[in-house]
Amino acid sequence: MKILLTGVTGQVGWELQRSLMTLGKVIPVSRKYMDLTQPNSIRHIIQEVKPDLIVNPAAYTAVDKAESEPELATSINGIAPSVMAEEAKRLGAAMIHYSTDYVFDGTNTTPYTELDKPNPQNIYGKTKLAGEEAIASVGVPHLILRTSWVYGLRGKNFLLTMQKLAQEREEIKVVNDQIGAPTWSRAIAEITAQILSQAQQNVFDFLASKGGLYHLTASGQTSWYEFAQEIFAHDIQHKQRKLQRLIAITSKEYPTAASRPAYSLLNTQKLSDNFGLVIPDWQHTLQLVLAADN
Repeated sequence: MKILLTGVTGQVGWELQRSLMTLGKVIPVSRKYMDLTQPNSIRHIIQEVKPDLIVNPAAYTAVDKAESEPELATSINGIAPSVMAEEAKRLGAAMIHYSTDYVFDGTNTTPYTELDKPNPQNIYGKTKLAGEEAIASVGVPHLILRTSWVYGLRGKNFLLTMQKLAQEREEIKVVNDQIGAPTWSRAIAEITAQILSQAQQNVFDFLASKGGLYHLTASGQTSWYEFAQEIFAHDIQHKQRKLQRLIAITSKEYPTAASRPAYSLLNTQKLSDNFGLVIPDWQHTLQLVLAADN
């Protein structure tokens, strides 16, 4: 199987390069070779590679910056996936794409299922939803995996930000009224590979029959503040730090350009039922990440 992989310098894309290697020939493309803001660039690369599967973790993920760059966010998160889907369909290929908990408004009190109606409250969420809808409307066999609070040991994420701030500040204030599930980028990549490894027939037929929209996050739930507490409780490598006080605050006390959902837990039962796969509890996973960092 020939796999075209985008976003290879990002958190999930980097991990996918390794996880997908056993499933076929992975052709990684960075933004240097495929400009996601240029549909013709996307079409040219796909037509040249002629993949059996396009895996697209690439995204515009600067949530606050998207509020002032809606056109750029739309081109990368909304239009680019649509172009990929069109080219995949033309080639008889399939597609895997990643989306976000931010497609929801955060008013639920129980984890969102794939049947719940999206209602994004910021530009990032709106553009990611546009990408989902575009892929589905093209009619290509696909797998859309919504995940949440992605972190790891590279790129820009909450874990690395906390580690950096702890070296620089005696006091850190963290929001305690947003609830979600921190999800390791490597776990996302490994689950993706495990799903694909179940294909008895070719990937096109497999995703035509078992594909669609799925929620993929770590199990359990927490707040950003509790996530930070857990990071500092287990982050042995960074014990030599300035941090003295971790202070819980409300979202109102930490205004941002983009509104965040107060509650964005995703129900992963469909993933478990259809593929028999579950990511362990977020606390256990975090300890694995920090152990890998030591």
